Amino acid sequence: MSTYDLVVIGGGSAGLTAARTAGRFGARTLLVERDRLGGDCLWTGCVPSKALLHVAADVQAARRASAYGLPPVPDRADLAAAMGEVKRAIGAIEPHDSPEALAPLGVEVAYGAAAFTGPRSLAAGDREVSFRYAVIATGSSPALAPLPGLAEAGPLTSDTVWELSGLPHRLVVLGGGPIGCELGQAFARLGSQVTLVEAMDRLVPREEPRASEVLRERLEAEGVTVLTGYQAERVDAGAVHGPGGAVPYDALLAVTGRRANTRALAPDAAGVELTATGHVRTDRRLRSTNHRIYAAGDVTGRSAFTHLGGTQGGAAATDALLGVRRPVDYRAVPWVTYTDPEIARVGLTADEAREQYGDTARVHTLGNDRLDRAVADGRTEGFTTLVLGPRGRIVGATVVSPRAGETIAHLASAVRRGWTPSDYARTVHPYPGYADGPWHTALTDVYARLARGSGAIGALLKLRRGVRR
Repeated sequence: MSTYDLVVIGGGSAGLTAARTAGRFGARTLLVERDRLGGDCLWTGCVPSKALLHVAADVQAARRASAYGLPPVPDRADLAAAMGEVKRAIGAIEPHDSPEALAPLGVEVAYGAAAFTGPRSLAAGDREVSFRYAVIATGSSPALAPLPGLAEAGPLTSDTVWELSGLPHRLVVLGGGPIGCELGQAFARLGSQVTLVEAMDRLVPREEPRASEVLRERLEAEGVTVLTGYQAERVDAGAVHGPGGAVPYDALLAVTGRRANTRALAPDAAGVELTATGHVRTDRRLRSTNHRIYAAGDVTGRSAFTHLGGTQGGAAATDALLGVRRPVDYRAVPWVTYTDPEIARVGLTADEAREQYGDTARVHTLGNDRLDRAVADGRTEGFTTLVLGPRGRIVGATVVSPRAGETIAHLASAVRRGWTPSDYARTVHPYPGYADGPWHTALTDVYARLARGSGAIGALLKLRRGVRR
């Protein structure tokens, strides 16, 4: 039986980062993958969805170009051509995650199902191996809501929507979270009649309410029918039924949740406990109840973000092999809904800060109508919100604008380092740009504090007038 320093189960973002980290340490490393390296992010998530959004944005831009004297474009795009661009993007990135790319780091790849056979051993495909440490990074899969008739209707999911060969005439999207809104907007821009159905009273309910409003207004302006507070009761072939009446469809896309991929691992054989939701129970160091076995990524239940999964994978491998603790700072993990406009957030919302800090929490919001770049682009519908906690430090931020995902990166550093608005404002930002939004919002707090100290400032100015030079 072969023995490895580290066995990583799952070749997605978390697993690849864990394996690469271990390989760079010189550890004997085995990466076990049941299907194909790259995980959901490469094949059914981040990469294909962003490629499709890019195509849809080009189609939308071509549609708007008729206002400048160019010929109008057809109402419906060629989905096969759009999916060709998706495949191109996947094909360009796939080699970076291949066994050939991992081999120079000393990482061995084994294909097949993995299942624990003991506290320090597992079956990997057709062989059994032992390990000093292991990292579970098996990710998650789409989960259908327990809605009568939904499973029988055979809906598309975020995994299978990429198999469509033709553009649906009427597409109903069940779920108004980030994935539902992104794919709904993309298909609407390509030419489908999209109805977005959300049980909560607003879209992307984890975001600031104003962000939900901006997104809804933009989607509706582009022809999407948005039904919030719609409690679907059942689904049959061709329609979703609820108290507001039937919503007919030619294609149904269900994005109502995900479940951890853990049951096939035989976790009991290794003494690994699962939570009630099927996620691996972990401590702050990402160790499972078997301290020789760690977990990273979606399977931990802490988030479903590729960037966080990668960070966790590297932290787990480092902790296991070197004993160096690199706890992940979950306070400063940014996330982005890649609609147009993008919605980016890090840290606390205004309501979360008020609940946690009470009257010491302060909030500053600045509309994009104050940004020269937004005015020049005709994109003034967004805003920036900075959330301040004790001692005036930035504990959260939301940016709604084009390319908000890039802007939020600097704000993530501000939250992690505990900057005040004055600290942020001291950084010079290029003009004109959407990053001016957080900078100007930070200045509103600086100016407010200057106003409160105007008496002292006036006295100092008066004193300085009398100083001879």
